[in-house]
Amino acid sequence: MTKVFLALLVAGTVSFVSCKPKDADVKASVDKVLVINPDYSNAVVTVTDGVATLTGEVKDDATKAALEASVKNVKGVKSVVNNTVVPAPVAPPVIAADDPLTAAVKDATKDYPGVMATVKDGVISLTGTIEKSKLVKLMQALNGLNPKSIDNKLTVK
Repeated sequence: MTKVFLALLVAGTVSFVSCKPKDADVKASVDKVLVINPDYSNAVVTVTDGVATLTGEVKDDATKAALEASVKNVKGVKSVVNNTVVPAPVAPPVIAADDPLTAAVKDATKDYPGVMATVKDGVISLTGTIEKSKLVKLMQALNGLNPKSIDNKLTVK
């Protein structure tokens, strides 16, 4: 009788342990959640012992929180480690207004007598001639003024 009881106890333990979801199955379920929502497309999950670890980029903190909540609801996930990051916002380039830009361009080109420059809507247009050795220095000075763009039609001697 003891042997039968011991055998039933071992069989019950084995079946109970084998019933828990495997990490690969949990990962596959979480991957389905990631595919459904395009906001989660840059997130990646790994699952170890039922702990889902999220990495990658999400667009904002609200998306990060929603992703974590969605993954917590997946069957077999015991807990979530959310290592996703929200990228820092990229500031738009500063484009100088025409009047101050025109004055700065005039000052930057004063040492280049063959160069004529005009400014319209933040775009510097260059015409005339310049020596090859001086072109790089002029372009660096003009780029430092933060124009929208430079239309270079200079003839290099």
